[in-house]
Amino acid sequence: MFYWLTELSDKLSFLNVFRYITFRTGGAIVTALVFVFLFGGPIIDLLRIKQGKGQPIRQDGPASHLITKVGTPTMGGLMILSGLLVSTLLWANPSNPYVWIVLFVTLSFGVIGFYDDYLKVTKQQANTGFSGRTRLFAEAAVAVIACVALSHLGRPPTSTSLVFPFFKDLAINLGYAFALLGAFVIVGAGNAVYLTDGLDGLAIVPVMIAAASFGMIAYLAGNAVFADYLQINYIAGTGELAVLCGAVLGAGLGFLWFNAPPASIFMGDTGSLALGGMLGSIAVAVKHEIVLAVIGGLFALEAVSVIVQVVSFKLTGKRVFRMAPLHHHFEQKGWTEPQIVIRFWIISVMLALAGLSTLKLR
Repeated sequence: MFYWLTELSDKLSFLNVFRYITFRTGGAIVTALVFVFLFGGPIIDLLRIKQGKGQPIRQDGPASHLITKVGTPTMGGLMILSGLLVSTLLWANPSNPYVWIVLFVTLSFGVIGFYDDYLKVTKQQANTGFSGRTRLFAEAAVAVIACVALSHLGRPPTSTSLVFPFFKDLAINLGYAFALLGAFVIVGAGNAVYLTDGLDGLAIVPVMIAAASFGMIAYLAGNAVFADYLQINYIAGTGELAVLCGAVLGAGLGFLWFNAPPASIFMGDTGSLALGGMLGSIAVAVKHEIVLAVIGGLFALEAVSVIVQVVSFKLTGKRVFRMAPLHHHFEQKGWTEPQIVIRFWIISVMLALAGLSTLKLR
């Protein structure tokens, strides 16, 4: 909404600053951070009262979780999404369709995750949420709608092409199949973050790192001069997604204040699915789907560890990892929770730097 102040810049010249995406991104970070700081405590208190026993803990998970994490409320994603939404509505250009499409995916995945959390809390069993197939179908429906909309916004054939990093002109036009690929990326990203969210602070920091990285990519891809210099696809309008990424960064910092070990609240499926879906939809919008697998490589590793574990056990009756997802494997090996979390953060930073290097290495 602040973007509309630019209409008065001919009378008050200092209002011209609201035209700049960088300024509004900074404003979005601060606004989301302050919002979550101010309302985080009351939201946690309300959720603790409403949920009673808090998030149910997996009986087949690490034994320490049955002691240290019992009674902690979940649905902390509501804090993040509230801060993100308020900040984005205030600082983003409301006429930009990319912002609304990404918000549509984010909030829709958040609703799906909220219902999953609600079922788990009310039934007090960790494995009694949404049925896997029903949840995936709902996510896929949202993702396909978003990808069809994105393909109509861009310039053909780029809008329906899969672009490969490290190459200047290598792209494959998928046509109508692009919606399916884009939906796979969005759903995969949502569920990968969902699987990563198993330790205090483990998921939110890598999400912030990825959001900051894609905020930069979105800004560069939406700027004709920078896109031409870096020889990446110029996609008019995507620069505004940097504001949304800034809102995620601010809301994530606020949430981390309460989620730092020992956590006062868990993100829950409400937050993990929403934030993963947001990252996936931004990657599709800026034509960096493959780069998402690099920047979000930690999430990919967590998801792959679960797939490998399930396939191995069904085919051979043996487990590759002591426990899946991957962070539980290291818990079983004796790593402490802070060791796992901080080391995974370091890996996320390294992967983000590797992903950003693709912007220049072409």
